[in-house]
Amino acid sequence: MNTKYIVLIPDGMADDPLAELGGLTPLEAADTPHMDALAGRGLVGLVRNVPVGMSPGSDVAVMSVLGCDPARYHTGRAPLEAPAIGVDLEPDQIAYRMNLVTIADGQMADFAAGHISSDEAAVLVEDLQSAIGSDEFRFYSGVSYRHLMVTTDRDLLEMTCTPPHDIIGQSIKKYLPSGERADRLLDLMDRSDKILKDHEINVRRKEAGKKPANRIWLWGQGIRPQMPLFKDVFGMRGAIISAVPLLQSLAIFLGLDLVDVDGITGYLDTNYRGKGRAALEALEKHDFVCIHVEAPDEAGHSGDWKAKIEAIERIDREVLGTILKGLDHYDKWRILVLPDHPTPVTLRTHTSEPVPFLMCGNGIDPVGIYEMGESNARASGIFIDQGHRLIEILLEKRSIDIKSGYKTES
Repeated sequence: MNTKYIVLIPDGMADDPLAELGGLTPLEAADTPHMDALAGRGLVGLVRNVPVGMSPGSDVAVMSVLGCDPARYHTGRAPLEAPAIGVDLEPDQIAYRMNLVTIADGQMADFAAGHISSDEAAVLVEDLQSAIGSDEFRFYSGVSYRHLMVTTDRDLLEMTCTPPHDIIGQSIKKYLPSGERADRLLDLMDRSDKILKDHEINVRRKEAGKKPANRIWLWGQGIRPQMPLFKDVFGMRGAIISAVPLLQSLAIFLGLDLVDVDGITGYLDTNYRGKGRAALEALEKHDFVCIHVEAPDEAGHSGDWKAKIEAIERIDREVLGTILKGLDHYDKWRILVLPDHPTPVTLRTHTSEPVPFLMCGNGIDPVGIYEMGESNARASGIFIDQGHRLIEILLEKRSIDIKSGYKTES
């Protein structure tokens, strides 16, 4: 029987020590018996998923986790999300990520418009297309607040744009798109404000005490990337389980099967146990399965350490616990657990620091660390500088020597 390989990504799980937690991070404060048990039986260390000089988005970091060097293949956030919502970019097209956001008193009040429902958002995006769309600018609806604008104006590729989750509570004035011909983007954003401000959906949302989606925010632009297929690089079939378009699109680009799970939301209320069960079912047909859970990242963006701890504990109990119970009938397996990047609750945005990882399973010797966490990962002395190399170690395509601190070859 082939070895089964699992990667579990609790998005944004890494954090900084908090005074409210006695100097512990949310991960260190959380009750994670399954992660800790795996840590005691395997490796715990640090890995740099965001290459120096690159933006610490999930687009960059998750590419690293999946073994695809972002310094070589990354072309922008938006084009990585296009396939998941049915957009097949042409060579002359540029995709922009388009958030539906809440602006209040000139500030970025909510980068997710109160996590607007996909049904509500689809109506808003359709009406935006009817009102301000054209052959040159087209709007495509995605999931919740995550959408796309596609343009044929190649001059709009080299804009300076800011992710809206980086400026929560700040004035948007100095973070608006800039560069030659940025006025074209600003015009679309200003016109969206007029269309969305008094839209019946937003009227109802405000009456219900919800945040309105009263503006679009354009960022993360790029052209269609060219990536190698996972099976061509690693010689095995694989699958991905995720509720967010980014991971779904990466599955398409990498030739990985996308597993659908009822009740997964990309938010704190996702179907954790369902993801664990789906992973076990996927392992019956695949040798590699990646499970992505967005919840810790959303809690980090909200600045809510209590919600982050709860999300981490549910991942440990309901996702990882479910998977480990089902691995009993496999003779050989390996599992890797790691966040893609930190999302500190005090900053409410991503950072580029290395993150803790644990790797356990067949042929992996323990290093004497018995709890998963940022401090233990640093103390282990194990550091993988090139994040896209870590999966090569998991999949037994690259050997490492414990005597050299498990450092990867260049």
